[in-house]
Amino acid sequence: MTTSEPLVGQESKIAIRELDHRASDGIEVRLLWNAETRDVLVSVVERDGAGFEFQVPPTDALDAFHHPYAYAAYGDHYYTPLAA
Repeated sequence: MTTSEPLVGQESKIAIRELDHRASDGIEVRLLWNAETRDVLVSVVERDGAGFEFQVPPTDALDAFHHPYAYAAYGDHYYTPLAA
């Protein structure tokens, strides 16, 4: 058995944890934390399924969560579009 194969009966750990979530006018915003990498992400999904996500410094997490469109437009970071 190689180390990449899971052991029988062993549960896999979920690395991404949702810290906060809000929904309004068909838009869902999530604040996520990757326990393995310690990255903080903001994910935005619109009612048509389109959206985007981006990484934020922990110090900016709540501001980006409350204002994701402004942060995505003016922040100095890379964001990933999500397919509809």
